[in-house]
Amino acid sequence: MIKTICVFCGSSVGLKPSYALATRKLAGFFLENRITLVYGGANVGLMRILADTVLEGRGKVIGVMPRSLVDREVAHSGLTEMHIVEDMQERKVRMEQISDAFITLPGAYGTLDELFEVLTWNQLGLIFKPVGLLNVDGFFNPLLELLDRGVTEKFLRPEHRQLLISDDDEKRLYRKLSEFKPVIAEKWIERLKQDKI
Repeated sequence: MIKTICVFCGSSVGLKPSYALATRKLAGFFLENRITLVYGGANVGLMRILADTVLEGRGKVIGVMPRSLVDREVAHSGLTEMHIVEDMQERKVRMEQISDAFITLPGAYGTLDELFEVLTWNQLGLIFKPVGLLNVDGFFNPLLELLDRGVTEKFLRPEHRQLLISDDDEKRLYRKLSEFKPVIAEKWIERLKQDKI
């Protein structure tokens, strides 16, 4: 059962009010289902809205932040736990270690970096954990289209495309994450060496 979820999301709130609304709804779902939140530990943007909403409902929130960002005073000071790490790579490793699954909300470079890191780990068989997008107002549609294009153009194997689960409703997304079965595509690297995707 998925009881601890790491959420990647923006350090800005974005243009549309729907982004903050969806973030609060996700936090409410965590509270209803006693799910522990793991996130980047910041007190800005959607990250702050997410953490504050869970904390206001007396839920558990674990932040993971590099020391350099803590020194810049962007760390949330009221979390249940704060893990201070040395750099961004250690941050991603720590978040993965303490999470059962991952959900990505709208965001930019940092959010996408974290998303693709855990997808790549799954692709390589380093981890076997479900990864989801909460596709608020179709924010991730261009990304999903790009990944589908990657399959069409034979840069991405179809089974690896299925590693990214998407929905615009947090309850359906959680159900899909809970039903996730790891894709073990053995010998795919050997096939790549032979130009056979």
